[in-house]
Amino acid sequence: MNNLNGKVALISGGARGIGGATARLMAKVGAKVVIGDVLETQGRETQGEIGDAAVFTILDVTAPESWDAAVALAEEQFGGLDILVNNAGVFLGRDFMEVTMEEWERLANVNMTGVWLGTKQCLPALKRAGEKSATGSAIVNTASIAGLVGSELDALYSMTKGGVTLFTKSTALNMARKGYPIRANSVHPGVIQTDMGAQTFVARAEQHGTNDVDNARDAALSTHPIGRLGVPDDIAKAIVFLASDDSSFMTGSAMVVDGGVTAR
Repeated sequence: MNNLNGKVALISGGARGIGGATARLMAKVGAKVVIGDVLETQGRETQGEIGDAAVFTILDVTAPESWDAAVALAEEQFGGLDILVNNAGVFLGRDFMEVTMEEWERLANVNMTGVWLGTKQCLPALKRAGEKSATGSAIVNTASIAGLVGSELDALYSMTKGGVTLFTKSTALNMARKGYPIRANSVHPGVIQTDMGAQTFVARAEQHGTNDVDNARDAALSTHPIGRLGVPDDIAKAIVFLASDDSSFMTGSAMVVDGGVTAR
């Protein structure tokens, strides 16, 4: 199950957190992995943990030429590109009334422009690889439950992730209409114990006028019927499934992995 033998994946934001966990798990189940990130030190550390099945490249998701270089590396080093994981993202944790234009532009550029550019610049390579496979190639976009329901904490983050949600569905339909052998699906994490997850606890405390981060964490935990917060591997497993042939009848789908938060 979830075998990626012979597959080549490019993961944006692959240095740490969900991206790092995904890179490690994909390599474990047989894939070759290109780790793309602006965090060079952490990215090279993750590559070092994985070994010869991975290579690191500096990837600025807002720059087309950076994507082109990453795709070229995947094809030159590993012979193609079967899987794209648009995972890079940033979080503000600020009331929309307090956000500056500069902050908004960075949020939108990484969270939305980066997903569009990744899809656009990688599509020719994904199409070439997909035409050689019985089940085609796969795109997995990391969205959020904040892209499915409203976010009291950060309306603008929710706005960007809502964009990723519908862009995924739209591109899935677009590529199917064109006959491209590429599936596109999104994964929607709840609160995950990563650096970004920690930022949400700080932001929640600040918005409630306190410095009590532990209380904010407990408040977040209380919204999870499953009784715990998520960890990066919880999401990595979902991404690997969506990238694998086991999900070959899925496209345009939104897979929620949130410990039951949105079930209420």
